[in-house]
Amino acid sequence: MAPAPFSTLPGDQLPRARAFWLRAEDGIRLRAAHWPAATEQLGTVLLFQGRAEYLEKYNGVAQALNEAGYDVLSLDWRGQGLSDRLIDNPHLSHIADFADYQRDVLELVVAAGELSLPRPWHLLAHSMGGAIGYASLLDELPVVSAVFSSPMWGINTTPYPLWSIRGWAKLGRRIGGGSRHCPGSGGDQPMVLHHSFAENNLTGDGLRWGRLVAETDNWPELTLGGVTFDWLDAAIRECDRIRTMPLPAQPCLIAMSPKDKVVSPRAIRARASGWHDGELLEIDGARHEPLIERAPLRRHFLNALIRHFRSVG
Repeated sequence: MAPAPFSTLPGDQLPRARAFWLRAEDGIRLRAAHWPAATEQLGTVLLFQGRAEYLEKYNGVAQALNEAGYDVLSLDWRGQGLSDRLIDNPHLSHIADFADYQRDVLELVVAAGELSLPRPWHLLAHSMGGAIGYASLLDELPVVSAVFSSPMWGINTTPYPLWSIRGWAKLGRRIGGGSRHCPGSGGDQPMVLHHSFAENNLTGDGLRWGRLVAETDNWPELTLGGVTFDWLDAAIRECDRIRTMPLPAQPCLIAMSPKDKVVSPRAIRARASGWHDGELLEIDGARHEPLIERAPLRRHFLNALIRHFRSVG
């Protein structure tokens, strides 16, 4: 299957990305993309996507980083985008263990080396990518700094207590339904169609929300809906593990919304509180995705992360 074309918003430049394929050590095929810096080369940003995301969604973010002097390298995680899906139902997020995502990280790092991408390298990780990125930093990911956007260091299970969701996930696995849809997570319908714009938890920007809906309509093969029992159980276990892990050594900027309904603001604050050379940026008025928020909020975060990268590289 050929990669889908990269989408743009009014005012965006034509995309400069080159998409290509990688193969993980366990045989999973991964789709990756490289956006070269527009002018000066100050380094490279390894961009870790969130759940149910895909390369095209980050074209605008990559362009902003390119204009600031950074190459960008990213991939579709196994089980999403145009990378190989892991179960027969292509509409559900599925993983048996978050350690499997580290196989994808390894291939991305190898590709960055083979492409001789400019150093220093930095990490930008959103939501689920923030959980993957946290573990990667402790596994010696070769970056000099990190920026996290609404990292999934805890899941917001409101109005249900976490213990009940943990038990629900384990019960589903125990009765042999690990790869089956977890009720209440959205089913087969693409995630952005679960709610209207007014009710969505991702962004307050109508234009960027509309682009997500249009991409879902044009390229349904890129999208995902709900999660499997396995994914939910693995995600909770990884968040539990992160709470007990040491803090990485790299300087870090962590952006979050105080009213995030997808991930846990409390868990983010807890991890950020002891981070040496770390900064917590709470973006009032944002929802879960500050990188696709209304222009003033998005610009505030982009300016902060570029300053952060330049301060350490």
